[in-house]
Amino acid sequence: MEPAEAQPDEFSAGKSASNFREAVLSRQWWEKRSFVGCDFTEADLRGLRTQGCTFDQCDFTKTDFEGSRHEASAFRSCTFDRSVLAGTRWSSCSMLGSSFVDCRFQKIAFTECDLSLVSLSKARLSKVDLGGLRLREANLLEADLTGADLRGADLTGARLAGAKLEGADLRGARLDANGLVQANLSGVHVDTETAIAYAAAHGLVIH
Repeated sequence: MEPAEAQPDEFSAGKSASNFREAVLSRQWWEKRSFVGCDFTEADLRGLRTQGCTFDQCDFTKTDFEGSRHEASAFRSCTFDRSVLAGTRWSSCSMLGSSFVDCRFQKIAFTECDLSLVSLSKARLSKVDLGGLRLREANLLEADLTGADLRGADLTGARLAGAKLEGADLRGARLDANGLVQANLSGVHVDTETAIAYAAAHGLVIH
């Protein structure tokens, strides 16, 4: 079966069909479009550019986003399952409540993004730049964050049990007591404030 190709007039009219399975939508420009409950399974979104778009409860299973650019767009409670995110750029975007399962994150770039409540359990994020991101209450259980840049990230309420953090940079990051108890900070770069908070969370009495 040949993949379906969406026609340009679908978007020029501001419409959003619910089924984009296997659609070829590469290198398009979408601005201020709204998509709710849409199925993008195995769609080709390579090189896509979005600005001010909203995607709520959309399914991006096996979707190819490679090389796409997203600015001030929201992907809320969406499913990214085996999605290709390599080489993508996300600026001032919200990924609130979305889940990522076995995705490819090579050369991904986030700038001033909100990843609160996202599920990144067992995600392979080694050496990924997550600095300054909002990761409040994110599920990072058993995630591979070795060598990741988490400087200035807000990890308040994040679940870090089993996360691999060796070589990660957590200087200036915000972690609560629960996160500090869960996290194994062996080999992690931290500032003095975080070191003191980590010691206190593990029962040390600091004078």
